[in-house]
Amino acid sequence: MTEYNLDLHRQAANTIRGLTMDAVQKAGEGHPGMPMGMADVAVVLWTQFLRHNPQDPNWPNRDRFVLSAGHGSMLIYSLLHLSGYDLPLEELKQFRQWESKTPGHPENFHTVGVETTTGPLGQGITNAVGMAMAERWLAARFNHPDHAIVNHHTYVIAGDGDLMEGVSQEAASLAGHLGLSKLIVLYDDNQITIDGSTEIAFTEDVMARFAAYGWHTQKADGHDPLAVKAAIETAKAETERPSIIACRTHIGYGSPNKQDTASVHGSALGDEEIALTKQALNWPIEPLFYIPDEARNFLHRDGRFQSEWETMWESYLANYPEDAARFKQFLNGDLPTNWDEILPTFEAGKSIATRASSGQVLNAIAPHVPYLLGGSADLTGSNKTDLKGEAALTKDDFSGRYIYFGVREHAMGGILNGMSLHGSIRPYGGTFLVFSDYMRGSVRLSALMGEPVIYVFTHDSIGLGTDGPTHQPIEHVMSLRAMPNMTVIRPADAAETAVAWRSALENKSGPTSLVLTRQGVPTLDRSKYGDAAGAAKGAYILSDADNPQVLLLATGSEVQIALDAQEKLAEQGVSARVVSMPSWELFAAQDATYQESVLPSSITARVSIEAGVTLGWERYLGFTGKAIGLDRYGASAPYKAIYQNLGITAEAMVQATLAQLD
Repeated sequence: MTEYNLDLHRQAANTIRGLTMDAVQKAGEGHPGMPMGMADVAVVLWTQFLRHNPQDPNWPNRDRFVLSAGHGSMLIYSLLHLSGYDLPLEELKQFRQWESKTPGHPENFHTVGVETTTGPLGQGITNAVGMAMAERWLAARFNHPDHAIVNHHTYVIAGDGDLMEGVSQEAASLAGHLGLSKLIVLYDDNQITIDGSTEIAFTEDVMARFAAYGWHTQKADGHDPLAVKAAIETAKAETERPSIIACRTHIGYGSPNKQDTASVHGSALGDEEIALTKQALNWPIEPLFYIPDEARNFLHRDGRFQSEWETMWESYLANYPEDAARFKQFLNGDLPTNWDEILPTFEAGKSIATRASSGQVLNAIAPHVPYLLGGSADLTGSNKTDLKGEAALTKDDFSGRYIYFGVREHAMGGILNGMSLHGSIRPYGGTFLVFSDYMRGSVRLSALMGEPVIYVFTHDSIGLGTDGPTHQPIEHVMSLRAMPNMTVIRPADAAETAVAWRSALENKSGPTSLVLTRQGVPTLDRSKYGDAAGAAKGAYILSDADNPQVLLLATGSEVQIALDAQEKLAEQGVSARVVSMPSWELFAAQDATYQESVLPSSITARVSIEAGVTLGWERYLGFTGKAIGLDRYGASAPYKAIYQNLGITAEAMVQATLAQLD
């Protein structure tokens, strides 16, 4: 590597500082301190190490850069602009404004070159662990000694706040366990948070903690470019452990009155202090948003790295054509077309928990979707998420197809997002539905980013029985439905579960939550009831009657209760239509004609049943309908006793119907 030009480095770093101060001041708000403090580290990384191509931001073998400290977004916007990405200077001038490409926190779906959406602290570094896992898994499957077509690093800039958050600690622990040596974290050790010095709340030896996780650790002066460069070189040479470099920096670097203060973290410096800072940095006060040609040229990148890779790819195509075809399948996310041949069938009348039928469906699908990779947060036997005959990923062998996440639900969610963001992998992860609370921050981000992660949430209601209310989800299904761009599917039986998995895989624009029972539910006789394929439309007529007087709506394990209620009503001369409604979101996506055919507006007597909160059912019941559910917590007892004592029964549906028909 050629000698590092410190003069050009200084110009590039100060350009970032100037752009940051000017953009935040123009917006009237923002976080200037971190970009000003980490500019030196970032310039070293982006000029000396990061392999990327601004002309093709999605080149699959690019290094990944994650700004986990997303509040310092002007750092990445400046880097992207100066490197040659399609992010014009005018966008930097519109920082934090309506429809600009420079939102307050980086959004990967909005700004080219941003790898993941960050801001909620700890999420970015956790995503990066997922990206590093994806790189290593794909490398184990496709690389040959003479053709390393998957060979890149994941770099992270993280701050004190990131490393305080529990999710990052979960993820760092797993990263150390798995020896993710191509993961390098540059820790902005500026010792300042919003409330003040880290001395007030964060005094542990961070490097000792990471060493205990199994990481390679270093310290460097974050304002000494040569020291930072040497530290990154050492980290890249490490082949057994992930690396973290504590870069001692000064937040708001260069500001005579605000450097090393909490006030520079999240507030504009003010015109007077900006002028003083630019003078201290020997930088022009005017014009605003000043960029010298030398700085732009120093950071600008062409397509050289990708061109070198494409030459190797052509050789790979010639020497390993079958692997090359498979690699393309992974890249494109190609799905089977012969679903009828792949999906298992289930014996009518047989009782089987939907978590168990889910496991059978998953194992039937997996050979045909080879890029499907996932695991469980220490609940494999309960979630039924393992792939039979497939090994788990280990530090020494990454070629397996199953991940033991340990008791780390929140990190699992963020890691799944990272694997999905990396590309060429369709990730899934399992835990109890009640523990979706532990991972909600990550789940929300998958919905926000539109990442097609599949969540396998089992033990979905009071039906789990004697473990009691601490483990019985009540509000969880509805809270997931409240999340924009989340598809929730709660299948009634094994056949609907097969349809649910297909729907989840075909949904490539957002996450899917599969909500599954612990207890057995009968497999419905489809010669008697509606075709389970209707579940793909979110709701369908399961059992009809001539001139129905009432609509009985149900999801999951309560569908059988609705069918029982239909029979009891028939005995009293009341005709009822039973609608299985596994997914509100899929139903909402249907046209009005189909919706009306399932839930005719002319039938106003309506009763729903679901073993969860009733909030929200009024959408389909109107003002006069009745929602049977649980607006309280559950209890510890055999599940049938809980259902009976809490009124989740066919008799309750009958009474609610008759009350409306009187």
